[in-house]
Amino acid sequence: MMSDDGLHIPGGLEARPAYRNPQHTQKAFEVLNILRRQSRLCDVVLVADELETPAHKAVLAACSPYFYAMFTADLSEAKADRIVLQEVDPKALALLIDFVYTSEVQVTEENVQILLPAANLLQLVEVRDACCDFLQSQLHPSNCLGIRAFADLHACTDLLQYSQTYTEQHFSEVVQHDEFLSLLPSQVCKLISCDRLTVQTEEQVFEAVISWIKHDLPSKEEYSAQLMEHVRLPLMTQEYLVQCVEEEPLIKTNSECKDFLIEAMKYHLLKGEQKSMYRTPRTNPRTPIGLPKVLLVIGGQAPKAIRSVECYDFKEEKWYQVAEMPSRRCRCGVAVLNGLVYAVGGFNGSLRVRTVDVYDPSKDTWSSIACMEARRSTLGAAVLNGLIYAVGGFDGSSGLNSVECFDVLLNEWKIVAPMSTRRSSVGVGVVGGLLYAVGGYDGASRHCLSSVECYNPEMDTWNPVAEMSCRRSGAGVGVVDGLLYAVGGHDGPLVRNSVEVYNPDTNAWNKVANMHLCRRNAGVVSHAGLLYVVGGDDGSSNLGSVEVYDQKNDTWTLLSNTMMMGRSYAGVAVIDKCL
Repeated sequence: MMSDDGLHIPGGLEARPAYRNPQHTQKAFEVLNILRRQSRLCDVVLVADELETPAHKAVLAACSPYFYAMFTADLSEAKADRIVLQEVDPKALALLIDFVYTSEVQVTEENVQILLPAANLLQLVEVRDACCDFLQSQLHPSNCLGIRAFADLHACTDLLQYSQTYTEQHFSEVVQHDEFLSLLPSQVCKLISCDRLTVQTEEQVFEAVISWIKHDLPSKEEYSAQLMEHVRLPLMTQEYLVQCVEEEPLIKTNSECKDFLIEAMKYHLLKGEQKSMYRTPRTNPRTPIGLPKVLLVIGGQAPKAIRSVECYDFKEEKWYQVAEMPSRRCRCGVAVLNGLVYAVGGFNGSLRVRTVDVYDPSKDTWSSIACMEARRSTLGAAVLNGLIYAVGGFDGSSGLNSVECFDVLLNEWKIVAPMSTRRSSVGVGVVGGLLYAVGGYDGASRHCLSSVECYNPEMDTWNPVAEMSCRRSGAGVGVVDGLLYAVGGHDGPLVRNSVEVYNPDTNAWNKVANMHLCRRNAGVVSHAGLLYVVGGDDGSSNLGSVEVYDQKNDTWTLLSNTMMMGRSYAGVAVIDKCL
């Protein structure tokens, strides 16, 4: 085929895709923005208070449904060259017009409260959503009630729901701040009547109500009964009802409040079957929605003892760093109690230690508490009946059979009954109110152990249970659905990938599917019915991978995202994600 200019263009070829310049729109808007700033070709001036902003109607209509309707409908504004915008902050208008031309806006603590309402009015949904995302990221127990009210005022449904959930999940912290004390009586009633409040005990709700009333006693005392109607007194302990509720002057002087107290006392006198039949709004247990969870990996060897702590977000499927420990620590025990994470004992690269550091996820900070009685590394740690147990370990010269427990309220450790066998590199787990010590290394006869014993806290005694099928030192131990799993470990130079599970009802161990990799000194923890095995070493190098066991299918899966660094002897825990 011959073109008009004489070029020969072969026929019969497929048409090529149309040429497209991906920078075209951006360049066009850059020029339009220059024209706007120079007030050239502008056909409208927007006025907010004393601020006058020239713009192009076509550009405004293309980016905002509000302006599209204004300039295309049969309205006087469509032909006007000057439009006064009522109830729009001038600073917010300037930012929003900049956004229309540049697609960028900086949301800050200083401007978000003027920017969001203006974006709402002008129907710039992307900016409104950016403001909501910013406020969501700023949620804290001290401001969540204010953010919730702000979201409600401006019909930001997602932010309203999110801040409401945050308030419910952080209730015990929220009530310590001024925003709570400033709530109206109806708002307090609505909050404390919620079934989803996350509280350790109903006593926290009672104390919050008393605190709210006493903050302005003359004007708030009249609401005592109205509020107490929503406090679930029957769910408190008898001791607390007698010692605290009955002795509270606000209860003593109010006949309706006394009726609620009598109801609670009667409830405690009922027998089991009668209790289940007796139903009032105040006997309903609260059913909080759990916070999303994250996996915490604490310290370890990489290849020496490290301070680093990293976190895996199960939902986002990504790793990130959190606050480092105050000092290097590996081979420690890790336990979670009342939302705090305890790193117990371990090895700092030079010495076996008896120190204990505590991580507060809500503040991303570490602090120290009372030291253990003994130096312990390669110990096992677990929580049983509200106490933290430190089991066995190595003190630098010999394996230990001693065990001690920590009382958080007293901030002190005390020795309990020793195990029958010295166990360093021991794994521990709690099932059915008993603490199990699994395998380990006895030090004395220089044998890795297959034996297992369990501790009864009521009797303060250790008793042997069925042995594992093989010797395991440095095995990871985890619990899923009342079954105790022993994962990997080693017997001398032999590092295992085998896994077995103990059923307390049958007092028997059974083998399950092998892991993909041989591992010892790995961290093991359960989450959502799955068993996570984190890091460890294979006998020659540290591992950064994580394997997940699904007991329903008896299968292991390797997480696609590995840790930021390979580490063995790390402590692991699953905790609530701080929103």
